[in-house]
Amino acid sequence: MKIGMIGLGKMGGNMVARLLQGGQEVVAYDLSEDNIKLAEGRGAEGARTLEELIAKLPTPRAVWVMVPSGAATESTVMKLADQMQKGDIIIDGGNSNYKDSQRRAKTLAERGIDFVDVGTSGGVWGLKEGYAMMVGGEKAAVDSLTPILEVLAPAPTQGWGRMGPAGSGHYVKMVHNGIEYGMMQAYAEGFELMHAKTEMQLDMAQIAELWRHGSVIRSWLLDLTADALSGDPEFSDLSDYVADSGEGRWTVVDALNEGIPAPVITLSVQMRLRSQQKSSYAGKMLSAMRRAFGGHAVKKVETEAEESIVPEAHTPEDARPQNIPASGTKAAGAQSDGDTARQLGESGKAPVNPNPEDTGNKAAGNKNEGQS
Repeated sequence: MKIGMIGLGKMGGNMVARLLQGGQEVVAYDLSEDNIKLAEGRGAEGARTLEELIAKLPTPRAVWVMVPSGAATESTVMKLADQMQKGDIIIDGGNSNYKDSQRRAKTLAERGIDFVDVGTSGGVWGLKEGYAMMVGGEKAAVDSLTPILEVLAPAPTQGWGRMGPAGSGHYVKMVHNGIEYGMMQAYAEGFELMHAKTEMQLDMAQIAELWRHGSVIRSWLLDLTADALSGDPEFSDLSDYVADSGEGRWTVVDALNEGIPAPVITLSVQMRLRSQQKSSYAGKMLSAMRRAFGGHAVKKVETEAEESIVPEAHTPEDARPQNIPASGTKAAGAQSDGDTARQLGESGKAPVNPNPEDTGNKAAGNKNEGQS
């Protein structure tokens, strides 16, 4: 099958490579000429404009969009729709809000264009291990994409499936990421508790490695944690700032709207928000109240520690695309410091709109998607 791919960052670039390895044909487009050339070097057919990409695809066309959610996705999908025909398919493989996906599907259906939303998990390891894909859309449209989905998945019959109508793929991926937040927070709290038990001289790396085998809490997240602990168990070069990408917040908002208790996910999101504060106004107020009513001692503001940005984590050579450098290097087409700062903030402290209308004019780009 021949498919178009827009966005050749960490996820998109690796997906192109896996598709080519699986015998599929890809027309690749990105705002970065370097990224297009890398895709061409792997065997993809490059395109320098959306018009050229569409012209190089047989009808009915299928185009996979892997750009940041929000304005970039909105602009790219609408520009594609203006040039595509009845029976064509637009696939959004990013982390869009499911309500946006439902709206886009309805808009495109009026033109006879199918919209398929694919919640994609796998990160930079997807090239080697395959991607878990939660797919939403009309059954006929999803069925027509089977050759592509079978190659991208860990196995042809595992790790992917149609969840339901348009929006359902991104909805299930949203909840998936909410669960991920809770799991990560539980691991972090447990290890911090053991780390604080200094009189026992517990070895964090040893415990993580032990738990990977036979334990009821073994998981891929624990595998990654064990690997990190084996290198620097004190995480001496890391800040405790933890970004949130939006899906965790959306999960909490949806739980409130549905009246479903989700205390673990909710608190895990709140902990990330707290980590993003240099100091808490609420905490300062609590100190002021204790001093006022009881004359209790309080701690004054200390000089803030300097922090810097570490833009890329180390990934195995066979999982890292060529445009993602090894630690301490920067390849052509890699993100700028400004892009990294955006990733660290991700959704940052911007409020979550439960009914987003994320229209914008930002064109498809080579920003790294940062999906999990």
